[in-house]
Amino acid sequence: MTVADEQGIVTTFEEMAEVVGRMGIVPLAALIPGHPSVNGLTLAENWHTGSEQDPWGWRVRFPGEGLAGYGKFIKKKAVLVSREWLPAYLAAAGSTRTLEERYDSGLATKEALTLLQIIREQEGIETRQLRAMADMKAKEKKTAFDNAVTELQGMLDIVISGVKQRLNADGEPNGWNSTSYETTGRWMHEAGMMPFEGTREEAIAWLRSQMDGVWTPEAIAWINKTLGWK
Repeated sequence: MTVADEQGIVTTFEEMAEVVGRMGIVPLAALIPGHPSVNGLTLAENWHTGSEQDPWGWRVRFPGEGLAGYGKFIKKKAVLVSREWLPAYLAAAGSTRTLEERYDSGLATKEALTLLQIIREQEGIETRQLRAMADMKAKEKKTAFDNAVTELQGMLDIVISGVKQRLNADGEPNGWNSTSYETTGRWMHEAGMMPFEGTREEAIAWLRSQMDGVWTPEAIAWINKTLGWK
C-alpha cells in the first residue's frame, strides 16, 4: 500500500492543511521514504491550473495564512513545516550561530551574507528586486544567487513568505509572479509563533515524540540520518 493509498487523494487546500497539521513536515515532491508529499497526494491534472484545487497555489497559501513555514529546508528540496512544529524544527535543524559568525568561520558564502542583510532590511522582498539590490541581475550570476538563496533556506535563516505580482516601472503587472522572502524569525513573529524554549536536544526529542505513531519507522530513520539527529 502506498502513502497516497493510506492518506487518500487530496483535492482541497483544507484537506492538505489537515495532512500538514497531522504530519508536521510534508515535502512538496517525494523526498522522505514512506512519507506523504503534496505531489504524491494530489492529482496531476490539478497542478498549474490556477484553480482553487491547484496544489502549486497552495504552497504559498500556507505561509500566507500562517499555517506552515515553506522553503527548501531539507536536501535543497521544498518542504512545508506546520506552525506547531516549526519552532521546534528551527531549534533542532537551524544554526545557533548568526550568519555573520558562520561567515567569519568559513561556513557561509559571501553571497548568502549579502542577501540576508538585504532581506533583513526589506522583509518580504521579491526575487527580482533582491537580485537587483545584491547586484546579481546578470545572467552569469543567477546560479550564485540561486545557490545563496537555497543556502539561506537550508539553514532556516529565511523562508519563502509568498509570491508577488511583478510590476513594471509604471506599476503595471509584468510577467510571472515572483517568489518573496522573509527572515524566519520575522515570519514566525508575524504569524504569532513563539520561539521554542529549550535546547537543540530537547527540540529533537519533542519532534520525535510528535512523530511517534504518526510517521513510519522508515521515515523517522531517514530524517534522523539526514539531519544528523543522534
